[in-house]
Amino acid sequence: MRILGLLMIIGLAGGLHALWSQHPADDLHPDDPRLATGEDGIVMLAAEWCGYCRRQQGDFERAGVRYRVLDIDQEEGDLAMRALRARGVPVTVIGQAVVHGYDTASLDQRLTPLGYDVY
Repeated sequence: MRILGLLMIIGLAGGLHALWSQHPADDLHPDDPRLATGEDGIVMLAAEWCGYCRRQQGDFERAGVRYRVLDIDQEEGDLAMRALRARGVPVTVIGQAVVHGYDTASLDQRLTPLGYDVY
């Protein structure tokens, strides 16, 4: 009985170690833009017809933010939207954080530590 208990504890510890040592990116869909952003990269999913997207892009341009735009009306952008399970634009990936919508407070919170003064 003691041996069985010991084996169960060892098995549980091994499973927990495997779970804890797993890198967050291991669970991401291959089209998820967080795979390309690392800790400080910025990707914006946008559409030409979206007024909030154009407004945010203007904010980023004025502040000198280095970022990449994926147009959701193109295949790469559409796949990224699906991978993030996003339903509207803009969606901004900053490092591993995802900001849905034109949320200047959330954008500011994530851009300031990267040295950007946008909002």
